[in-house]
Amino acid sequence: MTGLYRHVAAAALLLCVAQPTVAAEPATELWDGQRALGSIADLLRFTPRSMGAPGHQQTIDYIKSAMAKSATDAVLTQSFTETGEDGKPIHLTNIIARFQVQNPRRIIVATHYDSIVKAYRDPKTPDAPMPGANNSASAVALLLETARVLSLSPKPDIGIDMIFFDGEEGPKSLGAGDPTWHPLGSPHFVTHLKDYYPNRRPEEIVDFDMVCDKDLALKPDPSSLASAGPEVQKFWAIGKAIAPSAFPTTPTAYPISDDHTAFQEAGIPGFLVIDFDYEPYFNTTQDTIDQCSAASLQTVGRTLLKYLYTP
Repeated sequence: MTGLYRHVAAAALLLCVAQPTVAAEPATELWDGQRALGSIADLLRFTPRSMGAPGHQQTIDYIKSAMAKSATDAVLTQSFTETGEDGKPIHLTNIIARFQVQNPRRIIVATHYDSIVKAYRDPKTPDAPMPGANNSASAVALLLETARVLSLSPKPDIGIDMIFFDGEEGPKSLGAGDPTWHPLGSPHFVTHLKDYYPNRRPEEIVDFDMVCDKDLALKPDPSSLASAGPEVQKFWAIGKAIAPSAFPTTPTAYPISDDHTAFQEAGIPGFLVIDFDYEPYFNTTQDTIDQCSAASLQTVGRTLLKYLYTP
């Protein structure tokens, strides 16, 4: 090799080495709030979606079918039985959709799909079915649309497990209306974590609930800040760049327990994305699709997408 060729080859090699690694970018603009709103409408057809109701199994089938159309490597179910206070068995099913299953670095993106059994806070018809457009259907729709757009985007640097937990509304399917409320699906999953993560635990969990409010104001809760402060700051910074008013940084006045709590207790960083101020519709017959905003869903969905691709 002549001196000239050696210099050219060396320069070419240096140029290759010097090129910065370009991070993959998601197809954020494809995340469609109207499509997500359509998923909410589909889910409301199965109301009530509480454990034991026919709509519960219909919801399971709907989620599995939608996820099977995405680029997920596997859609798994974790079925188990708990015993209710009346001694009767409660049959539950967690749904786990895994993207890039061979990637050892993993993040959980989660929500719950069960709804409460009745609209106990409704001033007129407290025994009527509670539609749950915001409280349960909104975050399911969020994950389904995110899965669709992930399938149209380059692969992120981390493997993603989307988990749809059962039994978040507790053994009586009454959520906050049950003084002894506690989630069922997420603690069971954490107890059996090694079934899905035999060698390396997930790096974090991001949990979503009630994200379609028209007047969206997602405040971080104290438990999230204590467990995953840097991750909360990153998520909220991305969100504020998209919709500043939707991401106030003032924490909620109290910690909020949800499906992320069991992970926090197991030492896995986790945070909750929720707009818990949903009056006067919370757990009433008025939690309908009319109260939902496609723009709010799109704001949260595009924030999530960017977060998953941000180092």
